Amino acid sequence: MTTERPANGVRSGRYAPRPEPSRPGPRWGRLAGGVAVLAVAAALLWGLTSLVLGPTVDHLVFDLARSNPSLLHLGPVADVVRNQLGHDLDAPAGTDPTVVHFTVPLGASAADVARDLQRAGLVKDQFAVTYLVITEGLSGKIEAGTYELSATMTPRAILARLQQAPVQTVTVQLREGLRIEQITAYLETLPLKMDVHAFYELAMHPPASILSAYPFLSTLPAGRSLEGFLGAGTFDVYQDVTPEQLLRDLLDQWQNAIGMGPVRAAEQEGRNFYQVLSLASLVEQEARVDSERPLIAGVYANRLAKRMLLEADPTVIYGWDTVQLRKMPFARWSKYVFWNALPNPGKVKLPSDLQGFQTYVHAGMIPGPICTPTLADIQAALHPDTATGYLYFLAKNDGSHTHAFARTYAEQLANMRRYGYIQ
Repeated sequence: MTTERPANGVRSGRYAPRPEPSRPGPRWGRLAGGVAVLAVAAALLWGLTSLVLGPTVDHLVFDLARSNPSLLHLGPVADVVRNQLGHDLDAPAGTDPTVVHFTVPLGASAADVARDLQRAGLVKDQFAVTYLVITEGLSGKIEAGTYELSATMTPRAILARLQQAPVQTVTVQLREGLRIEQITAYLETLPLKMDVHAFYELAMHPPASILSAYPFLSTLPAGRSLEGFLGAGTFDVYQDVTPEQLLRDLLDQWQNAIGMGPVRAAEQEGRNFYQVLSLASLVEQEARVDSERPLIAGVYANRLAKRMLLEADPTVIYGWDTVQLRKMPFARWSKYVFWNALPNPGKVKLPSDLQGFQTYVHAGMIPGPICTPTLADIQAALHPDTATGYLYFLAKNDGSHTHAFARTYAEQLANMRRYGYIQ
């Protein structure tokens, strides 16, 4: 059977847990508070002539300014607030030096930023940030984006950082149908500070800490890689994202997009979900039209039921590509062209650890997935259309991306003549 190379476009929806790129950020608006201003001014004049009522007036002014930050533009009000805030203006929120990624959302007000800083434990009192923004003329100078801050920084130091270029993010676009080495080769082309080879090692040899964190990985046989379980989508990540964090992002996406539903469905039918996933990955490489996915899954299910060889080109190509990558330096993987058709896949010899993927020679299901399948592929593998009795199919190569199916080898030969494979 032949297969067409997958399209290069991203077919999944966008998953963007990270902030948008840096753009001009928050602004302080002036409050139309004439009545409040007059009230404060009167209170100040009264307070100047009354030593007894002085502290009371200070608290009144402080409370009014907290509710109406624009009052801080008045010098006497700012003086009162500065005295009331005291140590909070220059004291860090804590002693923990752990770096916190703090996001200033696009369109957020400075009041929102001050509130979020306090909620994140980065400042003791959000009003201290408000005071500094207004009295030091920082309104309009804070940029949207993500910044690296810590609780050991003073409010002034934090505001200084929020005026600098935010932490850069990198967009990672992964479509379905990629194998782990393709994902790795693609990551090598991005401006990441991450050790990409360490990511590859984690994906190939996942530690117990990752396996135990995701219930669906309980179906993974011992010693197997995470092939088939790395979710597709668009991810905005920090340049210094760690290999484990990125791997968890992809596993989180698989969990969100597919989850335990198909796993439980397989278990209820007494089937091995890992084998279902393996069949689904084969369907992903063969099918281009959703309506044909159950039919293609049915062809392979019927072949397995009759103890026939699968004779699936993608499995042999997977093994062949693996052998070629083993011969290449890791740094050159990004130049490798994956999934190229083989002129005579039945004659390809694979090493012992990959022989299960030479489906023109070895019978039975392949040892494991050959790529990341979609939910539609998995559903097709769970519910293959076997009632048709199809045992063969081939690509029509007429631009329709569809296949011609056959129940007998004689019908297959007729289709091969019809679509130009043989004379």
